[in-house]
Formats: sequence, structure tokens, C-alpha cells
Amino acid sequence: MMKTFKLLLLLVAVCFHLQAADHPADSGILKIKKTIDFEVSGKGDAKNWEQTSFINLPYRKGIQHYSSQFKILYSDKGIYCLYVSEDSIITSTIKEDFADIYNEDVVEVFFWPNEASKIYFEYELSPYNYELPILVPNYEGKFLGWRPWHYEGDRLTKHAASIIKKDGKTSSWIAEFFIPFKLLAPLQNVPPEKGTTWRANFYRIDYDNKTSQWSWMPTRKNFHDYERFGTIIFD
Repeated sequence: MMKTFKLLLLLVAVCFHLQAADHPADSGILKIKKTIDFEVSGKGDAKNWEQTSFINLPYRKGIQHYSSQFKILYSDKGIYCLYVSEDSIITSTIKEDFADIYNEDVVEVFFWPNEASKIYFEYELSPYNYELPILVPNYEGKFLGWRPWHYEGDRLTKHAASIIKKDGKTSSWIAEFFIPFKLLAPLQNVPPEKGTTWRANFYRIDYDNKTSQWSWMPTRKNFHDYERFGTIIFD
């Protein structure tokens, strides 16, 4: 009996170690698995997402302690992100792309492929599937976003979102999107290869009466604190 119990403990420890190897808790390092390309539905129901586990998006500031999680994969053509955000009130009245959707409920990701250049890519998506993709030059805290030029064809993102209700009430919302590597041209270190590292951070903002914020890596003054970004490794 004792030997069986010890064997179970060993198996649990091994499983925990294997999971921690991909997503070490609070280490600021995240390995991204490679996949074949797939369609995004805004529901996160593609089989490809079974290749990786959810990563907790820690609550950092505000009044609402909703749970937030995300997943990330990459292919030869680009990066896939999936966010699941618990929520009871959807605050999202802006109905156009390239607007200030960060002033309402939104999820965000920042990718900084080359640390030698203080330019990174920011992507935001709202619960009603409106997007904000921009390049951001940031020099000593002075930053402003630039919209993509010739945003068409294989440079376009793919994105979808859905609001989930339970017993007639909002319980969460899902954001799913694909960012093609061609959109990130001419940033260096793109497209990535196996072993390539980028700096990155993942965020959520919610506006139930007062602002609440979540981020993978903690920041100081705002989300544009690129020195505090974590590291993603293309596995």
C-alpha cells in the first residue's frame, strides 16, 4: 500500500514538472508550441488548442477579481492567441476598428521581437470583435502607435470573439486571433525559428464601474513598460 502511494506521488511530481517545463510559474519564460494553421472561430474550439495548456493571467489592479486565462501557439505563417475572460458586465460600445477600444473591455498582447530596437507590435481585441493592430515606437516612455500600411491580403489578421451566457446572464467572453508574420515586416527576428526568443506581455482590461487590469508580467506605470516584458521561446 505504501509503495503504491509513493508511486502515485512520484507520478504527480513528474506530471507537474513536465507542465512547469513549458510554463514555469512566475518565471517570465513561456515556451510556445508549433501547430499547423487553422481557422479561428471566437470559441476556442479548434482541436489545435489541445496541444497546449491555459496560462493564468494574474489580476494586478482594480476592483474585479475575475479569472482570466490565455493560450498561445505559432505556425510557419503566424501566431495564434486565445483569451477566456470571466465577466458579468460587458462594457463595449465602440463599434469600429482602429479606435480607442482600450477605454473599454479589451484583451491585448505586445510582441517585441528585437530588443536592439525600441519598437514593438501591439494588438487589441474587444468583446464585439473590433481590433486595434499597431506598431509602437517607444523611446524613454514617449510612445505612439502607427497603423499598418497595405493592411490587406496575407497581411491581415484573423480574429473572432464571442460572449458566453449562463442562465441568461453573461458569464465570460472569448477572444481568438491570428497575427501573420508578414504583418510584422520589416521588424527583425521575424519570422521566428525554433529556439528564437522574443519579449512579450499579455493583458486584459475590464470596466465594471472602475478599471481592473490583468497582466502576465507585472508592469509599473502602464502596459508599455517593455523592460518588464517576459520572454517567449518558439519551441
